[in-house]
Amino acid sequence: MRKPSFDPGLTNQFTGSFRRVINKDGSFNVHRRGATWRDFHPYLYLINMSWPGFLGLIFLGYVLGNTVFALAYCAIGIDQLQGAEAATSFGRFLNAFFFSSHTLSTVGYGNISPKGTVANFLAAFEALLGVLGFALATGLLFGRVSRPSARIGFSPNMLVAPYQDGLSLQFRVVNLRKNSLMEIEVRTMLMTVDRENGQSKRSYKMLRMERDQVLFMPLTWTIVHPIDAESPLSGLTAEDLDRLQAEFLILIKAYDDTFAQTVQARYSYRHDEIVWGKRFAPAFSVDGSGDMILEVDKVGDLA
Repeated sequence: MRKPSFDPGLTNQFTGSFRRVINKDGSFNVHRRGATWRDFHPYLYLINMSWPGFLGLIFLGYVLGNTVFALAYCAIGIDQLQGAEAATSFGRFLNAFFFSSHTLSTVGYGNISPKGTVANFLAAFEALLGVLGFALATGLLFGRVSRPSARIGFSPNMLVAPYQDGLSLQFRVVNLRKNSLMEIEVRTMLMTVDRENGQSKRSYKMLRMERDQVLFMPLTWTIVHPIDAESPLSGLTAEDLDRLQAEFLILIKAYDDTFAQTVQARYSYRHDEIVWGKRFAPAFSVDGSGDMILEVDKVGDLA
């Protein structure tokens, strides 16, 4: 029985696309289609969406909610709101809108108040929705700010640089935040597109690193893969990597001391992002008092 080829979960099937597998932000270049509304999870969507999108959605929901209740107050008669009378219909709508915002947030300034059974029931129902809505928004906000995440900076390019008596593949990482990361591990995989039986298919090979783990990372970490006789890169040139559409997939795991949880970061380099024959320049120095000074913006500088 033929042993199946190694697949990390990205499929061996080659679609003919020249785009990268992992985007620069760490997301996978996969677009999902065919999902139904039953597969949609509102919490996951709101937690993972961008901050501008999240804050904009909260603001939009607040405005729409108050607009709906303002129209409802106008529908039952603006005379049901004491102090909401105005000379124009738009002015009466604005008064109803601001009364709704006071009720929804349970502020209740008192300049406008409901009178009559219908208006009081409507205001009580809105106050209930306001309490539930703000509790939900607070929970989502807390979930977003308390979610552990890694902010790992990667050098813009990979290098094929001199190493001992031969060559090595190198890239550099740095913790962009001031928190402490411990027990940092790295796994690097080479993905190529090979021809087999007249068909193109992806193949994956794990790269052996000179050091695949460090205990601390207060400075930069230059991650090195020695290109020796056992390396999948042995004897390959820049033209070979271009022909193979090579992409280097990287996974970094670390223990975040602040959140007391494991965090991860993904990244990739394509064959056209490799610089040959260069070295990384030092990204830190020692000042006159003996303290180390890390210059984060120089993590990718070349010597």
